[in-house]
Amino acid sequence: MLKMTERLTRTRRMRRNETLRRMVRETRLSADHLVMPLFVRPGKGERRPIASMPGQYQLSVDLLVEEAQATAEAGVPAVLLFGIPEKKDALGSEAYAADAIVCQAVAEIKRACPDLCVITDVCLCEYTSHGHCGVVRENRDGRPDVDNDATLELLVCEALAHAKAGADIVAPSDMMDGRVRAIRRGLDAEGLTDVAVLAYSAKFASAFYGPFRQAAESAPQFGDRRSYQMDAANGREALREIAIDIDEGADMVMVKPGLAYLDVLYAAAQRFDVPVAAYQVSGEYAMVKAAAAQGWLDEKAVALESLLAFRRAGASLVLTYWAREAAGWLHGGE
Repeated sequence: MLKMTERLTRTRRMRRNETLRRMVRETRLSADHLVMPLFVRPGKGERRPIASMPGQYQLSVDLLVEEAQATAEAGVPAVLLFGIPEKKDALGSEAYAADAIVCQAVAEIKRACPDLCVITDVCLCEYTSHGHCGVVRENRDGRPDVDNDATLELLVCEALAHAKAGADIVAPSDMMDGRVRAIRRGLDAEGLTDVAVLAYSAKFASAFYGPFRQAAESAPQFGDRRSYQMDAANGREALREIAIDIDEGADMVMVKPGLAYLDVLYAAAQRFDVPVAAYQVSGEYAMVKAAAAQGWLDEKAVALESLLAFRRAGASLVLTYWAREAAGWLHGGE
């Protein structure tokens, strides 16, 4: 009993004040680990609030550049761009046009902040009239479904458009089979060998995406995405998907959503020798915002604790809507 008491006392001694806790802290969280998602839309001087995500906005390119500059000044090294097009069609043609809204944003951000890493989401759901992540055709049962191989061609076109505009990293989020290999080959064939691929490898069909679909105006007009996004029950399958994407050429991989899938994140970080990212998705953000507005939670404390959880589970990067604020909190600001 005495030995147990001695051991507990020794542990408690190192928790006595913040300086001691900081000295022996096992997991570190800094602005370097954060990525800020941003939504860009057509127009000028446009700043449209996203009702389900307080503090987040759809921004026109001019205001998006200002936001990117402020993000860089806060110490956050990267942004992730999602586009809202002028018009939508069945093939999502504004996703891969040379003057697509994301391409315009990439070029302007790189002009203003050349050292800021620009990541672009590569998917068709924001650009298609039906809201699905690829080309929709009837399957053999006569029901509409996403045509995997036809979609790959368009995803390559989208990734190339973003890369040629100056993107540092392209991030396919569509969950089509073979898209990492197709994109990697497409980039290399165009001499864009220095553009990295961050694959949404373990992207689950999740109820936590609701606010994002309002933000990106990308809710499916029929059915759902369960035929191509992952089943929430399957952890081993997620690791197989990650392994496949790495074999196909992914430089980094992602687990999405974050908090509900920390087991998958931990297993991936332990098993694979590439950076593993976690996406703290819109639903996670919105829940804390709503609770904080009621005075039920301390937003800053909960946000930082959750970000630390991703790091403790092994995330090299965390994509979070708190990125800019968290950078300030970590540096002692407000």
